[in-house]
Amino acid sequence: MSNDPYKILGVSTTATQDEIKKAYRKLAKSLHPDLHPGDTEKQAQFQAVSAAHDLLRDPEKRRRFDAGEIDASGQERAQRQYYHQYAGQDAGGRYDGGAGGFGGGQRHGYSQGFGGFGTGGEEDLSDLFSDLFGRRPRGGGGQQGFAARGRDQRYNLEIGFLEAARGTKRGVTMPDGKSIEITIPPGTADGQTLRLRGKGSPGIGQGPAGDALVSIAVSPHPVFTREGDDIVMELPITFDEAVLGAKVEVPTISGPLSMTVPKGASSGQRMRLKGKGITRGKTAGDQVVRLKIVLPKAIDDDMRALAERWRAASDFDPRAELRRTT
Repeated sequence: MSNDPYKILGVSTTATQDEIKKAYRKLAKSLHPDLHPGDTEKQAQFQAVSAAHDLLRDPEKRRRFDAGEIDASGQERAQRQYYHQYAGQDAGGRYDGGAGGFGGGQRHGYSQGFGGFGTGGEEDLSDLFSDLFGRRPRGGGGQQGFAARGRDQRYNLEIGFLEAARGTKRGVTMPDGKSIEITIPPGTADGQTLRLRGKGSPGIGQGPAGDALVSIAVSPHPVFTREGDDIVMELPITFDEAVLGAKVEVPTISGPLSMTVPKGASSGQRMRLKGKGITRGKTAGDQVVRLKIVLPKAIDDDMRALAERWRAASDFDPRAELRRTT
């Protein structure tokens, strides 16, 4: 499989962020390890797709990749990293840009400057490169092993709207095939990243493990939408409930409750249920209810006669204000 993230996701280099997200979701759903237990090829493809999306979804990482500053795994390109870190150092670790620097003739300067790599020559330089680029160091001679923090593992998880609002626990398979349980706190937002300390790749030598970074995608709900910590919904009411007022049942993210519709309510009127929105810690948003008067599809004779009598007797004009201001 290509290591080009654009080719992995099947998008062009000029693709928009929405096109990248759409391509990723399509591939991730078809390749997820939970759907292909034991299939190492599908698992590898899923890992590649997740890594490609993780790089391209971040505008700064995408810019740096396009500019050749980082590779497809998000790491500094090896030659650039080595040059910036070690080019021009003499045996004492100073930058002189001279013969003891990168590409100079004094190879023994590396072994003396970094310690523990031997007494000089080609073999010492190869040991240095091995340690720099993560290969396992050789033991012996009291040499301390190279230690580095493990890489972070990234995962993209789609959850339901109510799961995000109420909080939940989900068992997921990470890109490396490891299964972990994730606690999703109440009020988790779409696009939020959860960091699981020490759940990433193991460290090198005595280095600590990396973290698992789980990016949350919240699927839309047919009734509720979220605005900050408020939950917004549209509530249908009948003609008589709007005119006479009524007590009606209203769904909320924590279960149904009763609400009073005032007499003479209009479509678009907003009512607020305090504390019935997203709860995070000790604070909670509200639920905003927009009223919408809905008439039956079939108007019977009684309703028609009532409307005709009201029209004949009333001079009410709901569009008068529009004419005055336009």
